[in-house]
Amino acid sequence: MEAVLLIDFGSTYTKVTAVDVTEARLLGTAAAYTTVETDVGEGLSAALAKLEQITGKVTYQKRLACSSAAGGLRMVAIGLVPELTAKAARLATLGAGAKLIGNYSYQLNEDDIEEIDALKPDIVLLTGGIDGGNSEAILHNARMLSGCRCDFPVVVAGNRSCARQVAKLLEPKTSYVVENVMPQLNRLNILPAQRQIRELFLEQIIRAKGLSREAALVDGILMPTPAAVLTAVELLAKGCPGHPGIGELICVDLGGATTDVYSIASGAPRRDTTVYKGLPEPYAKRTVEGDIGMRYSVQGIPEAAGYQRLAEVAGLSEEKARELVEYLAAHTDSLPDTPELEQMDFALASLAIETAVARHCGTMEQVFTLAGTALAQTGKDLTGVERLVLTGGALIHAKKVEEIAAHALYSARQPESLRPMQAEVLVDQSYILAAMGLLAGHYPISALNVMKKELISHGFAQSKN
Repeated sequence: MEAVLLIDFGSTYTKVTAVDVTEARLLGTAAAYTTVETDVGEGLSAALAKLEQITGKVTYQKRLACSSAAGGLRMVAIGLVPELTAKAARLATLGAGAKLIGNYSYQLNEDDIEEIDALKPDIVLLTGGIDGGNSEAILHNARMLSGCRCDFPVVVAGNRSCARQVAKLLEPKTSYVVENVMPQLNRLNILPAQRQIRELFLEQIIRAKGLSREAALVDGILMPTPAAVLTAVELLAKGCPGHPGIGELICVDLGGATTDVYSIASGAPRRDTTVYKGLPEPYAKRTVEGDIGMRYSVQGIPEAAGYQRLAEVAGLSEEKARELVEYLAAHTDSLPDTPELEQMDFALASLAIETAVARHCGTMEQVFTLAGTALAQTGKDLTGVERLVLTGGALIHAKKVEEIAAHALYSARQPESLRPMQAEVLVDQSYILAAMGLLAGHYPISALNVMKKELISHGFAQSKN
């Protein structure tokens, strides 16, 4: 047996997973509260003690970790035009596993700088202009950022014609120049920026958040937790040489504060007659809904879907729905231990998924052209995706998971939304996706096979047309 220990330092829990990579077998999982306020090693030790009760004493060949502790990797993205370079910056930031806490377009002003100082980001991504195009905005923004009181590194991924000048204007801040996120109009190039962001996460952010104290316990904290999940689901979809994946998929991670959605699919127009509008999107895409969560962001769900709809799905009165949402917002550690709270959690999870997946997917609209009417697609067309992976405590422990999952699919309520028509529902019952993303970098075949074994199928969910 060759055992590997995989650690996820989360904001609330530190989760540990043990895997036998020789047999591609899950040995056990455990979790304990993350003690980030004192010493993260305390939470890790508690989780390892629980794991040992399951696995017995194990000698690990490797110990790998990811982290979203202390708020995760907090970033600000700055671009030129919202629909183009600003969107490219946002995609690069989220794809690197960061939490986007600010997104700015055009030229920064003094109010923006004050806001960025108040946000205290870990990293700023500065973009703007295609190569050889507009340079005025990114130069102006570099001058403005240099005056920020808050100290943060800046990744410069804009117009290459003025990149060196931008770096000089940013002094005394540390800057890192990489390839433009959009070198040509409507052409994405976000991988160089993502690589640099992850390197900074490893070099500086881990140390700043106190996680470097665990260097003796792990071989390395490799990436932010969301980046590990993205790595896992991309491997699950695509497979590796000689070992096929399961095909295109959507993954939803429903947490207490945010809802992350991942799609591993081309999302290209399915008809030759469809016109594509806007910036093409990456094959592996992640979005984060910071206003949608089961506890800390619970009020964002009825704000997006409406209290009337929430009450309807829960089978409760609107007055009772409001009362329960207020209760959950004030008692973020509460469990659905009464019939009414169980009904409310079902409705909250259903509408959180519905809202988050609709925001992630593309849309279709009818437009008028010289040749007559046509269909125009913006974003990804995911109607043909037939696998839906669910993770996060509220989904793993849900009693009516197939009914909740159906809310991720196409609905006549939002006919313009390009969500899947039907999908097999796979549940990450052991909460291993982040761990498998870590394992994928060293043992991809084992990681793929463990996921195929451990993701539990709940059958097919159908659109609620």
